[in-house]
Amino acid sequence: MSTAEKIYHEVKRLPEPLAREVLDFIEYIELKHGLIDSQVDELIMAQEPAMRHIWENQQDEIWNEV
Repeated sequence: MSTAEKIYHEVKRLPEPLAREVLDFIEYIELKHGLIDSQVDELIMAQEPAMRHIWENQQDEIWNEV
């Protein structure tokens, strides 16, 4: 089992607030090591509320089952 799979299995057991904390830490590590561009990430987060009604609809639900 890969490290990513082990992390996945451990995080699945956590309550949502703790899982979010783990995700925040992962994002911090990515930013610290230059694996993500913080400006792009901020733009994505800024557009999410405006785009949620487009992204989350019953007609497109089939695409979420990838």
